[in-house]
Amino acid sequence: MLDCTILLAIVAGMWSGLPLVAAEAVVIARGEGKQTPKQPQVVLAEDGSIHVAFGIGEWVHYSCSRDSGKSFSPAVEAFRCPNLSLGMRRGPRIALVGMTPVITAIGGPQGKGRDGDLHAWRLIPESGAWSGPVNVNDTPASAREGLHGMAAGPNGSVWCTWLDLRSGKTEIYAARSTDGGATWGANQLVYHSPSGSVCECCHPSIAVDVAGKVSILFRNSVGGNRDMYVTTSADGERFTPAKKLGTGTWKLDACPMDGGMLSVDGKERLYTVWRRDKSLFLTSGGPKEISLGFGEQPWLAATAAGPIAVWVNRREGDLWMLRPKAKEPTKIASDARDPVVVAVPGKDQAVMCWEGRTGSQRALLASVVDLK
Repeated sequence: MLDCTILLAIVAGMWSGLPLVAAEAVVIARGEGKQTPKQPQVVLAEDGSIHVAFGIGEWVHYSCSRDSGKSFSPAVEAFRCPNLSLGMRRGPRIALVGMTPVITAIGGPQGKGRDGDLHAWRLIPESGAWSGPVNVNDTPASAREGLHGMAAGPNGSVWCTWLDLRSGKTEIYAARSTDGGATWGANQLVYHSPSGSVCECCHPSIAVDVAGKVSILFRNSVGGNRDMYVTTSADGERFTPAKKLGTGTWKLDACPMDGGMLSVDGKERLYTVWRRDKSLFLTSGGPKEISLGFGEQPWLAATAAGPIAVWVNRREGDLWMLRPKAKEPTKIASDARDPVVVAVPGKDQAVMCWEGRTGSQRALLASVVDLK
């Protein structure tokens, strides 16, 4: 159960109360067994359209809303990715270059961690077909852990970061496309842990601001501590020494499979949210950590009003949301897994998406949050 007493004591004054405005959840897809939809990722366009990618078996599906989330187009099988990495924050990622969706996913001929490459596809507007796959990692099978992040940047650029195993140790790598995902440049080693490997099963995340500055969030493993670190690059060529987030540390001889999230607002201010032990923490443009109380699997987005965060109290459990200018979080749903939330920097609207349940079936649901 969320410790709202701790939350209110710590964050009082940062958020002042406004009534919650969230649209009723809309079902994007549903199914059961081998047809269960999993791991939705969503992006919100400048024109208000909402684009969603998710996996069912070995197929990546795509759906879009043109009416601000009131309804979504029937999900279509965009493309097949053999042995698609799916579940536990694995799965496809989606970004927009202009109004063109780009989707990345990890798969390989053998699967089950024996191999895996990071591939990219682009939607061709004229034909409605998906072009790809194009390899992102330039060493075969090095992305076999199946965990990655993607973000679009200015001037048609797209960035990916992933857990890479080309050296036999788990390292943070990144690559950039300068032509909207059609081709990808040489891979860059972003971070190598002095203990050998970073945390082996926590997804990394990436954000790019309007000036092209790249920020990467990942869970490290140093001396038995599984803490969150951030590194940045102003030019996309050289990354700063990674810095630990927060004041505490998490001594853990295991991987929590919980990578947190970061986001950049229109003023180039970086927000992060992550888990340490059984608690969640947020940073808001500075080093100070803010406790959000008990939970896991957090995600956040930067909006004109400030950060909006979502999380669950457990997998599968209650979905909570803390919006800007709110005194306390609001329970959104039950039986939820792996929520995400996105926004357009500088705008006053956000979109949540999560794995939920409708009757006996698993479902992917979305809800629009009005932040006015």
